[in-house]
Amino acid sequence: MNYWHAFWLALIQGLTEYLPISSTAHLVLVPPLLGWRDPGLFFDVATNTGTLLAIIIYLRREIVALLGAWGGSLIGRGLDRESRLAWAVLWGTVPVAVAGLVFAHAVETWLRSPIIIALASIGFGALLWWADRRASGRRSEYDVRAWDVVVIGVAQALALIPGTSRSGITMTAGLAQGLGRTSAARFSFLLAIPVSVLAGAFDALHLLTTPQAVPWPAFGFAALVSFVAGYAVIDLFLKFVERIGYAPFVVYRVLLGLFLLAYFL
Repeated sequence: MNYWHAFWLALIQGLTEYLPISSTAHLVLVPPLLGWRDPGLFFDVATNTGTLLAIIIYLRREIVALLGAWGGSLIGRGLDRESRLAWAVLWGTVPVAVAGLVFAHAVETWLRSPIIIALASIGFGALLWWADRRASGRRSEYDVRAWDVVVIGVAQALALIPGTSRSGITMTAGLAQGLGRTSAARFSFLLAIPVSVLAGAFDALHLLTTPQAVPWPAFGFAALVSFVAGYAVIDLFLKFVERIGYAPFVVYRVLLGLFLLAYFL
């Protein structure tokens, strides 16, 4: 892969990973639409590394507080708001981890088609519109309850379907459960950390066991681009989502889905 292609694909990954519009849909579709070669597994690992670092650095203060409180809960210091949120993030990751192990092959084999991506983009976009329209919640991510974690965690497992958007479906579930717009987004971003670590570790292990040379300069370049784009998007999204809502992303998802249906049918 040349650096020009790597730049644009890493930029797309960084811009779409934490927005409710499905980064997978864009990365699956852009290369064939532009006649580019599949960037390969190393590129997935590189861009995942970049966007993971972006969310960790952006939420570093919250993460340090959550880890400290979680560790304290393990040694008998009891539960406070930080430790409860940390446990909520961990338990919310279980459904997608289990679903990934069980359905990974089926997803890779049967579901990565442009038509499924288009229908998922439209369908789950409409669901996001519904959740945003009816949302009246003002609860913080620190107020998530056990049933909220179940609903949001199960919803996150649906993100294995390409075109769903992990961020989009967890934000949708958070809104439906009464979280505020910003709180739903922040909880979604926290959930992204263990999921990205697990997915990145799985892909990295596969990459290291594959008998091929890893282009480390291109790897670092792609990771850097996705990191910068991802960090900027997180910052802007959290600053403006309470004001603008999720409707612009719904419109984009529907238009993207209709374009894909028209192009591939």
